Order: sequence, then C-alpha cells, then structure tokens
Amino acid sequence: MGSIGDIYADLETDVSEEEFREAVEEKVEQMGGLADEETAAMLLAHELNEGEVETIADIEPGMDEVKFIAKVMAIGGLKTFEREGEDEDGRVINVEAADETASVRLAFWDGQAVDIDDGMLSVGDVLRVKGRPKDGYNGLEVSVDKAEQDDATIDVEPGDGSTVDSLTMGQSDVTLRGLVLDTDSVRTFDRDDGSEGQVSNLTLGDETGRVRVTMWDDRAERATEIEPGTAVEVVDGYVRERDGALELHVGDDGAIDEIDEAVDFQPDADPIESVELEQTVDIAGVVRSADPVRTFDRDDGSEGQVRNVRMQDATGDIRVALWGDKADKDIQPGDEVLAADVEIQDGWQDDLEASASWNATIVVLDDGAGVTPTPEEADDDQHAGLSSFGDGADSGASATAADGADGTTATDTASGGAQTAEQVEFTGTVVQTGDPVVLDDGEQTMSVETGERVQLGQEVTVRGALEDGRLDADDVF
Repeated sequence: MGSIGDIYADLETDVSEEEFREAVEEKVEQMGGLADEETAAMLLAHELNEGEVETIADIEPGMDEVKFIAKVMAIGGLKTFEREGEDEDGRVINVEAADETASVRLAFWDGQAVDIDDGMLSVGDVLRVKGRPKDGYNGLEVSVDKAEQDDATIDVEPGDGSTVDSLTMGQSDVTLRGLVLDTDSVRTFDRDDGSEGQVSNLTLGDETGRVRVTMWDDRAERATEIEPGTAVEVVDGYVRERDGALELHVGDDGAIDEIDEAVDFQPDADPIESVELEQTVDIAGVVRSADPVRTFDRDDGSEGQVRNVRMQDATGDIRVALWGDKADKDIQPGDEVLAADVEIQDGWQDDLEASASWNATIVVLDDGAGVTPTPEEADDDQHAGLSSFGDGADSGASATAADGADGTTATDTASGGAQTAEQVEFTGTVVQTGDPVVLDDGEQTMSVETGERVQLGQEVTVRGALEDGRLDADDVF
C-alpha cells in the first residue's frame, strides 16, 4: 500500500487519494489480474498527468487538453452573449495569466464567470488550470474546464510598466508613455472561424529604450491617426514575446491616447564600421544620398518596392535598403536618421548592406533632437551613431584638414615649434548642426566653430583659423 501512496504523492492532481485508490482497484479488476496494484497505480498516474505542461510557453493550440500553473495578471469584465437555440444568455470573463515564460488568455464561462465577477478571483492569485487551448483573437487562449487556487511561486508581477526597460513577460494592465518613432499600415488577416481581423504596429521610445506596439482590430486604425514624433500614452496594454523580443499589445480593452507632455528618446546605435554580416543592429547617421523608389514584381505576382539611401556616421557609411512602406518615407540628403533592427546582408560589389524590412524601425530625427551625448557618451567608442558623429569628424579633420584645406597648411614658427593658426577656406555640405558644425566635401570632413545658423544638407563655405583640427570661422557664406 505504501507504493501506491508514494505514486499518488508525486502526482499534481485534483483527484483525492481515496478516489485514486478506488480507481486503482477498478483498474486491477478491469485488467483481469494482468497487473498488480502498483502497476495499475502507475498507469493511472500516467493518464492523470497526460496534458501536463512545464510552462505556458509549452502550450500549443493543437493540444486536446492542457494542465498548467499560472498567475493572474488582469481580470476583464463580465460579458454576455446569445447562444443559438437557447433561451438563456451565455457569460464569459477573460483573464490574463502568465508565468516566467509567456502569457495566456483564460476564458471562464457561465457559472465560473459569474463567480469571478462576484470577486472569487483576484489579481496575483496562482491557479492550477485544466482547459482546452486554441488560437484566439489576440493569440493563445485556453478555454478553462477547471481551475483552483495553488500555493506555487511564480516570479512575475502585475505592474504598470512605466518605462520600456521595466516591461516584463506576462505583464497586463500596462501604462506606458513614449514618443512615436515609426508607424506601419493596417493589415488584415483571416481567423480560423472565418472572420476577418486587423492588426497594425508602431514603435515607441522613451529615455530607457524602445518597444514595438501591436494593435488589434478596432485599435489597429490608431497607426494611421498618429504621426511620428507624437507623445502618447498606452493604457491597459499587455506584454508578449515575439522572435525573442518583448512586444506591447493593445486590444479591445486598451487604448493609445495623445498626451501634451515631452518625452525624451535616446537612440543607442552601433558604429557602422563595426557591423558584420547577418547581424541585426541599430545604426544612426546622416543621409548622404537617397535614390528614387523602385518597383519590382515578386514571385507571387504582387508588386513590391524598395528605396536605397546611404547613411554615414563618424566611423563609416553603408547603404540601407528600405522595403515596402518604408520606401515611401520622406527621407532626404542631410536628414539625421535612426535605422533600428536592420539586418546586415551582402550588398552590391560585396559591400555590406543594411536591409530594413517589415520589423525594422526607421526614424527621421529633427536636427539631432534627443541625441546630444554626455561627455562620457562622447568618449564611448561602443556606440558611434549620431551621438558621437561630431567627435569622429574631429579626428578625421585633424588628420586631413591640417594637411591642407584648399591647399593651405598650418606651419611651425621658428621658435620652439609652436603652431601658428593659418587662415583656411573650406566648402562642404552640412552633415551635423550644433557645436561643432560638421561639413563634408565628399572626401573629408571639417569641424567648424561658428555662431551662424546653418541647416542640414546646406552647402556652405567657411573661412577662418584652423587650430587643433577645428576651423574657427570668421566668415560663413
């Protein structure tokens, strides 16, 4: 009898030990003496454990039944609906639940839904759930057959996720304020039940990072109503994972509202010279050239489009291929651009190329707003992007312009080798505003100290004294 007790003790089931022992006796009788009590107990244990999954991430829509443990992250409102051929309305409550690996929507029906609406369940409760998984409107959903409280520890916490870097898997009821960096068009898709759904995406950034926001059905149209650069607040979002990255989702219960509040965004880009084949990286720089949009025919007969632009930072330059809707972005030479989540591929003549496909983010920054580096950041070689564009240009100017801009050099005096600043003249395109202004003539760059107001992409000529790699401009014309 002790062995049956040990087998039962290892089970995680809502069947009582008395019921289990009665089932063992029935099993022995059914098998006509072909199995003893211990063997029958092991067979029953296997049947009871069938469908048990280790984590929510292990659940697949095609499973007949699953058993798992999850923490309640958010509880929706009670909804009623008409059942075909029945007089009494049906009832349902959706509950967002999660563990350390993923989140899932639980659908509780009728009597269970009423009990939850009466306060029988709270956010933070841990449940042992048995139910049937399927693809729901907003992803994985489990129709609950049975659920009971459990004292297991699950290391996820409901929270408001006030910054991008505070978001964690499974969070619900998330409130996040951020700056809209990029938006996509609304896409339609067919659900398993034959209905049509809608989805769209935008990218939000704040001082801690950026996150992709996915909007479903009635909320999808918001992507067409909000311009990049707008400060918004996401209300009642929930966090899920896609391709190894966290996403913030907004469904029927959520909203995205514009706010009258400044939101800082600090891009953190990789130096262009450091990127390698097959990497997915963030790069930032000034657009040196922009080709017209080209259209092409895909294998399936549909028409696609692409536009190539060339971006430069302090360390180098690279061609960026903008695919699909991104080819329509208003990007011109002189614009400061962040290209996030671009894939480095083999390009023309074996040069590396950055491919900006559907999951990339392309942001045109206003005169470098939000990318001014701290002194520590300016000295950090790990992130070259716009934040150190001027610093890299300085070092290049000291090596080239000192040897002659327009043929004029700085010379040593006869006494002690001290340098005397010579008057030089330099003509180039403004590729960075601020302090210093950086000009580029196609072969070299020049850092210029001036109080004159210039614009990105403007061609100017400066004249003044060149000292320590910088030109102190007396004249700008």
